[in-house]
This record gives sequence, structure tokens and C-alpha cells, in this order.
Amino acid sequence: MFTGIIETVGTVTALETRGELARIEIEAPAILEGVRIGDSVAVNGACLTVTRLAAPRLSFEAVRETLERTSLGRLEAGSRVNLERAMRADGRLDGHIVQGHVDATGSVRAVERHGTDVRFVVESGEDFAAELVPKGSVTIDGVSLTVVGVERDGFDVVLIPHTLKETTLGERRRGEPVNLEADILGKYVKRYLERIVEARR
Repeated sequence: MFTGIIETVGTVTALETRGELARIEIEAPAILEGVRIGDSVAVNGACLTVTRLAAPRLSFEAVRETLERTSLGRLEAGSRVNLERAMRADGRLDGHIVQGHVDATGSVRAVERHGTDVRFVVESGEDFAAELVPKGSVTIDGVSLTVVGVERDGFDVVLIPHTLKETTLGERRRGEPVNLEADILGKYVKRYLERIVEARR
């Protein structure tokens, strides 16, 4: 489990695909302390398992489904990625509960600057947008954010200067893909209500 509070931005140093498996190597000296082989790390919001340690780099393996269902398949050497280690049981939950299971990939529809803040508009498709509510939580490329508004096929958030500086979202441009995860609590409530409606038909 994660919180959506990014610990550091790492740099992809290698991405090698062999059949159905891809090996992703990321330089991330800031989070090496305490990381062991087998640990979970969210890479742009997708939970991956550490398979090799060679300071200052971490290596992960991803199956084809992960590459196809997330934006990780578009990574290349030099790509910058948001990283977060799994939350400790005695840690503070500063963001919201994030599973690291990407629900959908969206695309950046608009990036609008308003003073020091940026309005970030995402096209997500109708199914994903239906999972969101204004003032609720959403994860974009692993970053925990508050939903400002929801449309039929998308939503928008506001990025403050700190988020723009400490994550890769400040580098995103119109048309670029982003990994999306809806709030797990909202998904459970929605599914529960759907079952009640179905039972009454």
C-alpha cells in the first residue's frame, strides 16, 4: 500500500524487453536506504517488485500486461519517474490509500497556469470519470491529488508549486499519457450501491 506522496524522482537508465518480460533499471539513490529485493515500489503509480539492487540503481521486472495497461511501456532511457516505497505500518498516511494498481491510462487534455498554480485537465474516459467525485482523491502517475471538477470523460486537479517541483507532473504536456488510480474507498462504495440497485430490479 502507498500514500501517493512521492519520495523522489528517479531516472530510467535501461529498459530491456525479453519476450513477455521487461526489465526496468532506475537510478534512485534517495530511496535506496532500507530497500531490499522483493520490496514494492510505486513507479509512476504502478506497483513493481524490486528484483535487483546495484547502488545507486534499482531494477524491476514488468510483464507485458503491465506495460500495456500502464504508461510504463512508453518509458525509455532518460525518462524521469515518480517513486514511492510501500508505506510502513507505523507511518503517517499523509495522502490517501493508494494500491499501486493502475485503473486506466488517461491523457493530458490541458495544462493551464493561474498565477503560481497549474490547472491540470485529464481525459480519462467515461468509466474512470464515473469513479470520481469533486473534492475526492485521485492518483495521477502515483501522485495523490484532490479532484476539483469531474466531466463526462475527464476531470481536473490543481497542482501547487511544491507538486510541480517535486514530481514529474510539472513536465507533462498536452497529449502525454498518465497513469490513473481512483480512490479505493470510492470504488467500494460505488460497487456496493450498484449491487443494491441490481438486487432491487
